[in-house]
Amino acid sequence: MSKRMAYRPPYIDERVLTIEGPHPSTLEDQDFLAQCQIETGRVSGPGGQHRNRVETAVWIKHMPTEIETHATERRSQVQNRSMAIFRLRLKLACKVRTVTGRDSHKPSQLWCRRRQGEKLPVNPENPDYPALLAEAMDVITARRFDVAGAAGLLGITMSQLTRLIRHERHAFALVNDGRESTGLAKLRS
Repeated sequence: MSKRMAYRPPYIDERVLTIEGPHPSTLEDQDFLAQCQIETGRVSGPGGQHRNRVETAVWIKHMPTEIETHATERRSQVQNRSMAIFRLRLKLACKVRTVTGRDSHKPSQLWCRRRQGEKLPVNPENPDYPALLAEAMDVITARRFDVAGAAGLLGITMSQLTRLIRHERHAFALVNDGRESTGLAKLRS
């Protein structure tokens, strides 16, 4: 007599925004920016006269989710724009979930391309990091914060997955809060 596993739906975390896929952090720049509103302006502070006279500050808002961020620290609008876009992708990776199969998730092409055996080496400043973090967070959340199970689905070790999310303190805090709320031990920082 064979045992069949009962279907368990993915967990939906009420503390974050859940949307239909694909995750905005995984979109190509052109498609991502089509969903955003970008504004420029001036801010006062260090940087001298150039900063006070030229619109170098950049504010960006992802319109479907209403999530926004900004960058003002550089003297160049191009650099601030790039930084603001990266920050928005990171913020979306933390605050927005797309539903994926709890037991049937198939890693994305990007994930498979970046994975080396059971490791996933990625610098948190790499442009791929927000998309990888978003995918990891989607799977971890779908599995009700079972990081070991999520790591197995993603084809990496639990320590590698923990390291990936530990780079972004907001993501790490969300996972630990979720683990605590479901009776699991917090991940060590």
